[in-house]
Amino acid sequence: MQSKTSAIILAGGEGRRMKSNRPKVLAEVLFKPMLRWVIDAVRSAGIKDICVVTGSKREFVDEYLDSLPFKVETVFQSERLGTAHAVMQAMPFLEEHRGSDVLILNGDAPFIAVETIRDAFVMHNQIGEVDTEVFEWDNLLDSSDERGCTVISADVDDPTGYGRIIHETADSNDYNLNMLKAIVEEKEANDEIRKITEVNSGAYWFEVDSLIDALGKVEKSEKTGEYYLTDTISIIKNSGKAVLAFKAKNADSVLGANDCIQLSQLNAIARKRVLEKHMKNGVNIPCTDGVIIGKDVKIGTNTSILPSSVLRGKTVIGDFCEIGPSAYLDSCEVSDNNYLSNVTMKNHKL
Repeated sequence: MQSKTSAIILAGGEGRRMKSNRPKVLAEVLFKPMLRWVIDAVRSAGIKDICVVTGSKREFVDEYLDSLPFKVETVFQSERLGTAHAVMQAMPFLEEHRGSDVLILNGDAPFIAVETIRDAFVMHNQIGEVDTEVFEWDNLLDSSDERGCTVISADVDDPTGYGRIIHETADSNDYNLNMLKAIVEEKEANDEIRKITEVNSGAYWFEVDSLIDALGKVEKSEKTGEYYLTDTISIIKNSGKAVLAFKAKNADSVLGANDCIQLSQLNAIARKRVLEKHMKNGVNIPCTDGVIIGKDVKIGTNTSILPSSVLRGKTVIGDFCEIGPSAYLDSCEVSDNNYLSNVTMKNHKL
């Protein structure tokens, strides 16, 4: 990925329905703030220049970001006037990255995948290997067309609340990426548009100069009084630059949480994924009851994790170990051939 790429993460949501005194993006999935999931995906995709747009209770987000072992810039959105307005607060950051591409995404959508970020970037720039059995470039764009924006979309069972993807052509569903006509927000959609199940994930690749120009032309919505980032789509298209939609393979890319019930659902999805990953890598989990393993935990092969065990933080377990039942390890290192049950440890080495 280009060294000049950058990312802006929108993290200004209040999260009132969480009933918490902390911003929504700091709500945890598998013991890790949703914002950190997003930051980790961005950095793993090779993007190091990151700007986080904060809002309500920004001091909590600033404190958390200051604790990270790498630098993340922040800007403050003092008024909640929409997604385009949020990005406008990062205008100095965008000016520093003219001539390159910027990824914009939401800080409360923890399941954005590294592969999705990279694949959308490849499509955005029409570079790298292309599987002609999936992608038919000649049907989409002339090679001379200049890209302005690529929207990451996903098909979901219930599109309520999401912006709907409107394609330029009737046969657009034949491909994972296609020419985009518009994104229509739920509040602005009619009954027919609300039936569409392909939705905006809230993640975009923009050519920076195109985005800066479009932001200066976005108008306030008469219905909501907000400035929508999605309005930049038609502005960029009218400038003669191409706008595409890249459909993510996994609909989880759009999932977020507005209350503790939805947060629990995200935790259930993440927990299942992590357990399956370890089992595929040779970890024995004969009964998953009460077993919770954090995303950053590392476990060696031929190790067994028994019921009611919680492993979190930067915990590293060696080979041929037996952990549990009822073991709680937080940021511990356990060498090979250890047996631990009914223990609680933090920052220990064995």
